[in-house]
Amino acid sequence: MREAYLDYAMSVIVSRALPDARDGLKPVHRRILFAMQDMGIRATGPHKKSARIVGEVLGKYHPHGDSSIYDAMARMAQDFSMRYTLVDGQGNFGSIDGDSPAAMRYTEARLEKITEEILADIEKETVDFIDNFDGTLQEPTVMPTKIPLLLLNGSAGIAVGMATNVPPHNLGELCDAMIYMIENYDGIDDISVEDLMKFVKGPDFPTGGVIMGREGIAQAYSTGRGRIIVRGKTHIEENRGNDRFDIVITEIPYQVNKTTLLERIAQVAREGKIDQISDLRDESDREGMRIVIELKKGSQPNTVLNLLYKHTMLQSSFGVINLALVNDQPRTLSLKRALSVFIDHRITVVRRRSEYELRKARERAHILEGLMIALAHLDDVIALIRAAKDTPTAKEQLMSRYGLTDVQAQAILDLQLRRL
Repeated sequence: MREAYLDYAMSVIVSRALPDARDGLKPVHRRILFAMQDMGIRATGPHKKSARIVGEVLGKYHPHGDSSIYDAMARMAQDFSMRYTLVDGQGNFGSIDGDSPAAMRYTEARLEKITEEILADIEKETVDFIDNFDGTLQEPTVMPTKIPLLLLNGSAGIAVGMATNVPPHNLGELCDAMIYMIENYDGIDDISVEDLMKFVKGPDFPTGGVIMGREGIAQAYSTGRGRIIVRGKTHIEENRGNDRFDIVITEIPYQVNKTTLLERIAQVAREGKIDQISDLRDESDREGMRIVIELKKGSQPNTVLNLLYKHTMLQSSFGVINLALVNDQPRTLSLKRALSVFIDHRITVVRRRSEYELRKARERAHILEGLMIALAHLDDVIALIRAAKDTPTAKEQLMSRYGLTDVQAQAILDLQLRRL
């Protein structure tokens, strides 16, 4: 029982619920992006049916339920869930009101432009590949990403005995912090949280909102755990005609369902916890969010606002747990550690890419050297090939007469006569 449970727990931790600290992806997301690239569904090409993508991922790399794959893909296309969406969806991919995405047979998807930076150079032996579940194909263990995805889009997951909850951040701020770290790479141990917080001001939630105070941010960045209080963005409008005020909400805290928030406001008004509300309307449209709370005559809008923060999700807390896999082991990461793990990963990727390109260039140069020898003795080479009784004989004679290697002799024999 103990062994079985430990095996299960480790499987959930390593290959399901926690992201890798290097590329910030869980296996299911990595497999979806890799399969989409493999299918040629680029940001510049046409959208393809979601069912086709899900089928590809399911059949080749991720032998779990199709709904788990589609849910993961749909989330990567939701601009209210992801700070930078990785999948460009066409069709109904859900809404901030809690509507679920349309069935996969109705929706279409392709990669976003930014996602191509995650997959760049993957064909240049920059990362290790392993066998898929049935040993017929190879899949990457990590992406050679150019962007620090773990912090960029955040991550949430519940494993066994541990959970992760990383908030999303702003790309420009993270880049500035990493440039500073790279420029001071020799003295990286001396860089403090305060130094990095000059660049990374705090989480950057896709749904907006206002973070109250910097204490929670500083704690999360220095220890990897902290509690950040987020409030919706509101302003007060005066109703000129009848001396009333309206509270208008234009942004709500991250991961708060708008419909649930409206229902909760209506409930506290009915229960009499907030008795100054006379009407509640959702005027959201394509331009953006707009929730209007009409107040009764003589009401104090700031008092009502404070009651809304107390009784509804207009103020909510985000519990930061920066837990990710480092060398396949779960680690709680400070801001500096998370960025340095990514920088080290990039150094490895760039080194491996350079080694690959150098090897390919040397192999090409070797063949060209052989072709130059053939060109210098062109008539003799043609006569030798014509006189030989078969290809292996011609190859042998080329190698012995001109001191060519097997690869060079083959390259000469593969050339068409007109190219010679």
